[in-house]
Amino acid sequence: MLFGLTTPRNPRLDLLKNVVLFKDLSMRDLAMVDSLMHERNYLADEVIFDEGEEGQGLFVVLTGRVKITLPANENTVLIELGAGAFFGEVALLDQSVRTAQARAVEDTKIVALFRTEFYSLLETHSAIASRISFQLARVLAARLRQAVLNTSHHQEVS
Repeated sequence: MLFGLTTPRNPRLDLLKNVVLFKDLSMRDLAMVDSLMHERNYLADEVIFDEGEEGQGLFVVLTGRVKITLPANENTVLIELGAGAFFGEVALLDQSVRTAQARAVEDTKIVALFRTEFYSLLETHSAIASRISFQLARVLAARLRQAVLNTSHHQEVS
């Protein structure tokens, strides 16, 4: 605070601060990352990305809901995500194609961090990018572990 003036809070930063990928960032570092993100609005039932498209980056849901479905059967919902959730994160690591479809369930606002901006962040602010990368590795490891447990449980039941 300078001379009794306060800087207005950025509600988007407050939401991003609660996203696990960004939890170890200071508000200043988070503002740097936020400046690289691209905001997009989607109408209910609008496709965010489709199976088979090249992954360009990760998405964070700001408002609304997104469902991730299997390409062969849109009725098979893998997960439904709300505000603060993120998806498409593998695209930060490689250039492989999307293996599922993401679609807005209702009017939805997201921010995207594209691979090119993330790589730029790695070069210019490596400490920030490293903290994000570490959290990303932890999330991917947890998801892999859960997939293995689900598969082994399914095999036991069969």
